[in-house]
Amino acid sequence: MARLRPASAYRKQSQQPWARYSKRKPRKSYVRAKPYTRLLVFNMGKDIEDYDLTATLDTKEYIQLRSNAIESARLEANRYLATKIPENFYFKVLVYPHNVLREHKMGTTAGADRLSRGMIRAYGKAVSVAARLNEGQSLLMVKTRKGHEADVREALMRASKKLSGSYRVTFHS
Repeated sequence: MARLRPASAYRKQSQQPWARYSKRKPRKSYVRAKPYTRLLVFNMGKDIEDYDLTATLDTKEYIQLRSNAIESARLEANRYLATKIPENFYFKVLVYPHNVLREHKMGTTAGADRLSRGMIRAYGKAVSVAARLNEGQSLLMVKTRKGHEADVREALMRASKKLSGSYRVTFHS
């Protein structure tokens, strides 16, 4: 599945979400065929009771993130944590991309400004899925022991560089 438009075309939450996909009543679905998500792994590391420090990556604005961007951030943070503090962390992605993104393919070709305007507000086909995040909502969570604050902060900041928007790292004891 080729990515035709940049993420900035889908970043704002200005439109109504289209996430209705029903297996029991397919006639009532807004989405006929739901695209697959790139994000497949949500839990990494060891989940044990001994961790006394929790850090989260929180958004500073309303934003919509595509599944491939969240997967890229997950890979970056997990790779850094696995090299710096192996076997000493638990890492989790807290959101799931439900919102279906549509694209009208006719509008992406060369000379699209000269095409007919027959379907002015056409739905288009489903091309990707995205997660809608509110202001202050947590996206990623890391549990570890005290003393690893700098490594966790660096891992989450590296992950935030893969995402559009602005983020902050919050520590909870």
